[in-house]
Amino acid sequence: MNKIGLITRGLLLFGVAAGAFAAPDSTAAADPAPTGSNFVQGQGFLRNYGQAAPIFPRFWRPYLPNRIGLPSLENSPRLLTLIHDGKLPLSLSDALALALENNLDIAVQRYVIPISQTDLLRTRSGQASRGVPGALSPGELNAGAIGAGVSNAGGTGGTGSAGGITGGGGAVFVGASGAFDPTVNLTSSWDRVVSPLNSTVVSGIPTTTSYATSVSSSYAQMFTEGTSYSVSISALRQSTTQRNTLYNPSVTSRLSIGMNQPLLAARGKLYNERFMRVARTNRKTADDVFREQVITSVAQLENAYWDLAAFRLNIDVAQQSLAASQELVNQTRKQEEVGTMARLDVVTAESQAAASQRDLIVAQTNLRQQETNLKLLISKQQVPALESASIVLSDSLPEPQDSDLPSLEDALKTAAANRPELRVSNNNLLNQDVAIRFTENNMQPTASVFGLYASSGLQGVQCLQQVTPCPSNAVIASGAGGSLNQSFGAAYPETAYGITMNASIRNRAAQADNIRSLLERNQQQISLQNTHNQIDLQVRQARTNLIQGRSQVQAAHEAVRLAQLTLDSERQKLTVGLSTPYTVVLRQRDLATAQYAEVQALDAYAKSLVALEQATGTTLDHNRIQFEDALSGSVSSQPSPPIGAPAVSPGGNR
Repeated sequence: MNKIGLITRGLLLFGVAAGAFAAPDSTAAADPAPTGSNFVQGQGFLRNYGQAAPIFPRFWRPYLPNRIGLPSLENSPRLLTLIHDGKLPLSLSDALALALENNLDIAVQRYVIPISQTDLLRTRSGQASRGVPGALSPGELNAGAIGAGVSNAGGTGGTGSAGGITGGGGAVFVGASGAFDPTVNLTSSWDRVVSPLNSTVVSGIPTTTSYATSVSSSYAQMFTEGTSYSVSISALRQSTTQRNTLYNPSVTSRLSIGMNQPLLAARGKLYNERFMRVARTNRKTADDVFREQVITSVAQLENAYWDLAAFRLNIDVAQQSLAASQELVNQTRKQEEVGTMARLDVVTAESQAAASQRDLIVAQTNLRQQETNLKLLISKQQVPALESASIVLSDSLPEPQDSDLPSLEDALKTAAANRPELRVSNNNLLNQDVAIRFTENNMQPTASVFGLYASSGLQGVQCLQQVTPCPSNAVIASGAGGSLNQSFGAAYPETAYGITMNASIRNRAAQADNIRSLLERNQQQISLQNTHNQIDLQVRQARTNLIQGRSQVQAAHEAVRLAQLTLDSERQKLTVGLSTPYTVVLRQRDLATAQYAEVQALDAYAKSLVALEQATGTTLDHNRIQFEDALSGSVSSQPSPPIGAPAVSPGGNR
């Protein structure tokens, strides 16, 4: 019996230690760390939320509320350091760095990653995941109620038959119990009962008063194979006014250890780790969801930067047109004074000058509006220094280069390897595969084997003589210590084992879940192919636009050159009286129109480069943007976009 007692104590201590140290994280693989695992820089709230707070030596830490600092809504220091004398000199590289640090769309999506880590932490406890924005969490994974996790409420508590007036066995069942996070329960109660009796045979009196104090504790845990066990200890102290009891007061105790192992449904790691597997996949999906947002925001910023550069060139065109118009006005007025020009010719020149002034005002207004748009993309909030600063771009619209255009085959291969949407769709298919395998397992009947080992103890104050009151020399006193010693020493053991099976006769719910998971798998595959097709189309369209854009730029350059030659020729004719101011005005308008078209073509070409990078998923690589910098919101490696040679401006300068 002593050996059995030692074994029992050892099993109890082993169970507590195993649950404390191994249960929460031994069932899960290491967290899929974001690309570049340490991403705490710049955003202090970003840490690994997939790991629980350690319980030793401060065991109370898991029960304390978490503290996460509020996000910083101040602009990064880089922004204000760039502003000088009311001007914001801005290269595309600086604009990209500011967007990574301050863009609010990126900041919002940055939370997807820590949210996905909380799902890892939650599923390691055995609970269902909450889901991650942009990632698939199949509904079929929830057995029974929506949101149910992997946990059970079975146990082996109670005090057994010790302390009764009869003994004997009976039907025994030990159900599955616990979750991956071990659970400990402690209960204590006090009770006083006054009972009228219909017989005095047992109690010896018609009315009894009983007092009971109980203490019980239990420990339960489940493992990923489906095996679960529970350990419970209980003690009950009773005193009564009854006369015919062996012990009064009495202390009844019981130690029980139960185990349950599923044989069909709910057996194996897939069934019990299903939420963890989905959470680990969704953790990777979160990276790609965030990467997609960064690519979108960077492309938006580049387009805004090139639009601003184009609006700046439009101002140059308008100013040149206005200067030429004013020169024509002055020339026609002089010729009117000497009688070689009519008043109508002067009015025609003045009308053109007024139209050029209007075009300049429109161009300046568009520039100011585009400056505001760009400032919103590179800042968290508008501060007075930023609002009053005018942006001075240091990078010009690029001239088309032969190296800009990849082959169609290379572009398609690059897109297939880099587009985050494809990885998200593939991850969703992996999650759906987990759902299919789970529903297949869940179609089987529920069957499990179980076992129980228990031991009881009964001690108290016993009178060796059947007299009232009991002489002091006839009293044998014992208590909780003696009763627990009997329980741990297996003085009165109980051993039981059995098998249980439960099956749904028609099993329609499980069939429906399995069919649905297969249908959704097919739906996901079609969606994946559709994503492939859409990406293929985007790459082809972007490449076609780039080819057309290069041709349009070349044609626009030639149109400007010819319009300038025509205007110069017409001016020379005017000086010798072979042309009219009206004809010169028409040629000036033709030149301005050609110059505006040239600017538009250069802007469209620059944005076609951006679209091709976005279509092939190489935006971050081409701009040499580190994923870790985007994730942390603190740029340690300056972006370096590969800007080609600047295009010839409408004025003829680079």
